Amino acid sequence: MTTLVTTSPAFGTIGRVPGTIADRGWNLIRCIDTDKPYGGVLEHLDDMEIMVVGLIGADEELINKAPRLKAILKHGVGVDNIDIAAASAKGIPVINAPGTNANAVAELAIGSMFSLARRIPMVHNVIVEGGWQRHVGTEIEGKTLGIIGLGAIGKILARKAKVLGMRVMASDLKPDMEFVREQGIELRPLEKLLPESDYVSLHVFGGKGNSKLIGANQFAMMKSSACLLNFARGEIVDMDALAKALGKEQLMGAAIDAYEQEPPDRSHPIFKHPRVIFTPHSGADTSESVERMGLMNVQDIDAVLRGDRSPRVLNPEIYSQ
Repeated sequence: MTTLVTTSPAFGTIGRVPGTIADRGWNLIRCIDTDKPYGGVLEHLDDMEIMVVGLIGADEELINKAPRLKAILKHGVGVDNIDIAAASAKGIPVINAPGTNANAVAELAIGSMFSLARRIPMVHNVIVEGGWQRHVGTEIEGKTLGIIGLGAIGKILARKAKVLGMRVMASDLKPDMEFVREQGIELRPLEKLLPESDYVSLHVFGGKGNSKLIGANQFAMMKSSACLLNFARGEIVDMDALAKALGKEQLMGAAIDAYEQEPPDRSHPIFKHPRVIFTPHSGADTSESVERMGLMNVQDIDAVLRGDRSPRVLNPEIYSQ
């Protein structure tokens, strides 16, 4: 019996995935206890053959302590919490599930724009607290959306925004020019995109190269009526600078779904700001997205157990070692 250990609360719980795992006779162990190191994974190292990573990751220490580990899969896309170099050193493939969460994240970004434009969370709170404060908001149609990172999520968001009548600009180091031309997207460097955008939505990878990509200098370039949306990684935005920019009325609002520390430190001044919408890193959390991720993970686990190479492996060099 193959033993799978997962640090994802959702893997194997939704749609066709539980039945698919049961049909294969796999032993699935869920390790999500945040009071234990690695969520409790250390208790199952001797049996773990496949690790399916959620928000609790796999570092070099854990990888080196797992004698039977055959593959590490991400129940999602971002693999910044997996030490790929350490896995490669042991000949272990690392595989993610690209594109499976793209529509879910894009829909949440659209929802956040509507929420910010009409101050929906704020006026909701006023009413349930006994008040009656009407607010004159703005409309989405005719506004400019600046997308930073025109990958799978950025592309879907661009299509949806165009249908809503928005002007769409994008900044990307290696843009898909066929898509850009087809959708009528205006490519801009970051310093040109920021001053023209009413909404700036982040969809780039995390890591050192993008750490504090959006900080004080970038906020100073933006319209005072603009909003920032971060559905990417927490380290991309300088939260101290964001709190200061909102306090100085340099920005109208923000929607934040990703944080450097999760759960975040709620003593930070950003959490006191009434024009910021917070979600708990839940951009991918729809039943449809979770099912797509899980089925793709299962497909790749099948390949690993057969001795085949997944087309989604992120360290293919291990096969030439």
